[in-house]
Amino acid sequence: MADTRSIRVKLQIYCGDEIAMGPGKADLLDAIAATGSISAGARAMGMSYRRAWMLVDTLNRCWDQPVVETFAGGSKQKGARLSLFGHEVLDSYRSLQDSLDWKASRGFEQELLSLLRDMPLPGK
Repeated sequence: MADTRSIRVKLQIYCGDEIAMGPGKADLLDAIAATGSISAGARAMGMSYRRAWMLVDTLNRCWDQPVVETFAGGSKQKGARLSLFGHEVLDSYRSLQDSLDWKASRGFEQELLSLLRDMPLPGK
C-alpha cells in the first residue's frame, strides 16, 4: 500500500483579517505579469474577472504601495502590470515559500511523518 502521509506547506501573510498574500494571489500575480491584464490573467487561471479584481484590490489595500497598476483604456498603455514593488513582494513571497518547501522536504518532514498515522481513526 502506498504511503498516504504527506506535508504541504501553505504560506499565507495576513494584514489584519485579510490575506495579504497567499498561493492563489501569488499565482494571480504571475498570470497578470505574463498576460498584461487582470481579465486575461483571471481567464488563464479559470477565475472570474470579479474574483480576480477583488484579489487585486485586497493586495493593493494591504501593502504599503500598489502591487498591481492598472491603466484605463484611453491611456497609452492598456491593461495591468505588476509594479516594481509588486515584483519585489512576489519575489520575496516565492523565496520564502521555496525555503519553507525545502525545509519541509528535509528531515523535518520525516520527523513529523514518523509520528503520524497512515490513516485517521474512525470518527465516533
